Amino acid sequence: MKTKQLTDILARVEAWPPHVQNELAEFALELDAGLKDGEYQPTAEELAGIDRGLRAAAEGRFATDQQVEAAFAKFRGR
Repeated sequence: MKTKQLTDILARVEAWPPHVQNELAEFALELDAGLKDGEYQPTAEELAGIDRGLRAAAEGRFATDQQVEAAFAKFRGR
């Protein structure tokens, strides 16, 4: 069974360049491998990243609004 959202995006993915399709496939395979008993199991690397983020938050180290906007702009391709 596929959700409507998945069906819609898979139709769009077919028009993506092959290297981007492969990136999506690798990500999906990672998610699939991490699923156990219906729950996502993060990797050791992901857990380490979560721990770093929690430590930074506990120490009051947060990104400024300007840094957040710069990150979003980067991922939006601006």
